[in-house]
Amino acid sequence: MSYTKEDILRMAKEDDVEFIRMQFTDIFGQLKNVAITASQLEKAVNNQIMIDGSSIEGFARIYESDQYLYPDLDSWCVLPWRPQHGKVARLICDVYNPDGTPFAGDPRFVLKREIEHTAALGYEFNVGPECEFFLFSTDEEGRPTTETADEAGYFDLAPIDHGSDTRREICMNLERMGYEIEASHHEVARGQHEIDFKYGAALPTADKIMTFKLAVKVLAQRNGLHATFMPKPLFGVNGSGMHINMSLFKNGRNIFYQEDGSLKLSTEAYSFIAGILAHVKGLAALTNPLVNSYKRLVPGYEAPCYLAWSASNRSALIRIPAARGQATRIELRCPDPSCNPYLALAGCLAAGLDGIEKGMTPPAEISDNIFAMSEAVRKQNGIDSLPGSLQEAIGELERDELLVKVLGEHIFTQYVSGKKAEWDEYRTQVSTWELKRYMKMY
Repeated sequence: MSYTKEDILRMAKEDDVEFIRMQFTDIFGQLKNVAITASQLEKAVNNQIMIDGSSIEGFARIYESDQYLYPDLDSWCVLPWRPQHGKVARLICDVYNPDGTPFAGDPRFVLKREIEHTAALGYEFNVGPECEFFLFSTDEEGRPTTETADEAGYFDLAPIDHGSDTRREICMNLERMGYEIEASHHEVARGQHEIDFKYGAALPTADKIMTFKLAVKVLAQRNGLHATFMPKPLFGVNGSGMHINMSLFKNGRNIFYQEDGSLKLSTEAYSFIAGILAHVKGLAALTNPLVNSYKRLVPGYEAPCYLAWSASNRSALIRIPAARGQATRIELRCPDPSCNPYLALAGCLAAGLDGIEKGMTPPAEISDNIFAMSEAVRKQNGIDSLPGSLQEAIGELERDELLVKVLGEHIFTQYVSGKKAEWDEYRTQVSTWELKRYMKMY
């Protein structure tokens, strides 16, 4: 659906919209907004709403703080969980400098720039995310706990799935916002859930991921629960991932599919796989951006940590789902839902295209269970590992010239600085584990 300024003003009046949230995302993937009343909507659609960028971490310095929000008119949507009298709508915005140029620190701009590069090569990048999250109980004061009354496991249902009503409510609200929900189900761990929506072009899909996370949190809170996209909130059980399914189309045809190709995959598909594997260590700093992310990426909990690909093996980092034809896709299994989707998708796209442009060839497919292999066998098969910590991942990102270029100097510098500070704060903390382990012993 494509809207004009006049469409937005008309729909706001017809739908009794009184409040509009002008939303944007910071470099660390946090959704921000400036709220305006309907009386200011005409200024908004004419790109006249200003923000103070210096107040947002990683955005702008104090002497260049004035920035403007340019709304993507096609993102207009009434929020279905808000009041139905005096409704609330949202517009997703790009951030611009006062001179009318795109702000280099806007993550959405990073993805748009990479999409333009893709279009120049004649391709369209399509993405389908698989978003997992936990629903936890709250205490008497409404603060989140890590407790859940849920007793369910993979694909279980009520009455032991205590989150099914909330999950259904989330799906229904998202469909009112134009999502096509393909599946929702209980995940492996108690209190863990997954909702999948239909793939689409990269930019609107990144927008949908941000809106999805907002909807899940808001609707869970309304039901007295706390939703978290923290990758590994509990020790000893599976963490939450966000597998990313990727495909390239050209002239309406999925170019990853080739009827007479090995595994019915094209040369471009194999090169895209090779490109991802070549850059995935640095890419991990974007797809798995938290200290906590690397507590999920360990053997034994279905989270792939070894650099390999397979057409069926779920222990591999990259899997090729069985569907072929227009549904042929490459599934990257390491990302988690704490990532900034604009930066993560831009990095994935750039890495895959680098493989295609350089004619890279991936290593041989690994069909055996990598988790069951010894270190010697993995080494014999040339199977490397993802970084073991955020610190290692940031180091790999700093060495990856392609990803540094994709992020641009501003975001690269601010992102790395912020993540190094996060790691330094973490490594100097004294944890409960340390106190229990060492206090009496020493």
